[in-house]
Amino acid sequence: MASPEKPKWRFPILRLIGKAWRNWRDRHQDPRNFAIHMIGIPLAVAGVVFLFINWYWGLAGLILGYFLQWVGHKWEGNDVGEWAAIKRLFGLPTVAISPRFAKPSPEQPAVSSNPEKPANLP
Repeated sequence: MASPEKPKWRFPILRLIGKAWRNWRDRHQDPRNFAIHMIGIPLAVAGVVFLFINWYWGLAGLILGYFLQWVGHKWEGNDVGEWAAIKRLFGLPTVAISPRFAKPSPEQPAVSSNPEKPANLP
């Protein structure tokens, strides 16, 4: 009798964090977007902290941090996370993963960037 496979992570919270990290990385595949998020996220978090210390520096950090993330998502070609959630709430279409990074579905044929060479040939 074969033994059942062990889960990748033993604790459910680690599985949840791993799933969230993979989902976040799927939506931030462009290196420019990823890099600018590494600046924008800490800036926005620091802005929230500074709202309670010095409100105008906090507001400036929050706005600048979110602006940088918005620029990153424009480069990537997808919606900003919070905006996508609001759009989904109202039933509007969203772009979670940029079309250029999306994996083709089985129903869609692969598209070749070279018009002289079909996509399914090596």
